[in-house]
Amino acid sequence: MTATPATGAGSAAPQWLSEAEMAAWLPLVRLVTLLPQRLDKQLREEAAIGHVYYQILAMLAEAPDQQLRMSELAGLTCTSASRLSHAVTALEARGWVARCPAEQDGRGHVTRLTDAGRAQVERTAPGHVAEVRRRVFDVLTPDEVDQLQRIATKLLAAVST
Repeated sequence: MTATPATGAGSAAPQWLSEAEMAAWLPLVRLVTLLPQRLDKQLREEAAIGHVYYQILAMLAEAPDQQLRMSELAGLTCTSASRLSHAVTALEARGWVARCPAEQDGRGHVTRLTDAGRAQVERTAPGHVAEVRRRVFDVLTPDEVDQLQRIATKLLAAVST
């Protein structure tokens, strides 16, 4: 942006993006909007579940004892406690997860993947991985995958604080 809009009293003038930064920023914004939509569409068509529900099941499948505290699961799936609670309730209704009090301290709850949930992950994962490959990794060279990992990790650290 080259125009200089009015700023609040006493605030410094904004540091506008350079042409190179804008050329990187606009595709990134489109990517972070479109990629989750495409992955969600594939999961809904092939497995009748949304991307957030699949993420919950996948995180539980990879967790020790296939269970996680609700707070930890919310962090791993970048989901608010309220949205996670709603999603876990829906997954419980399908018999894919069970929610129970945390054994370690009696406070809080853990969500545990059931055998039916494990079977759902095993049915869903191949199609989801194929879609992730098609949309992301098949279009990148091995060097670009390494760069993507470094860049995504750095950006994630900046937005996670």
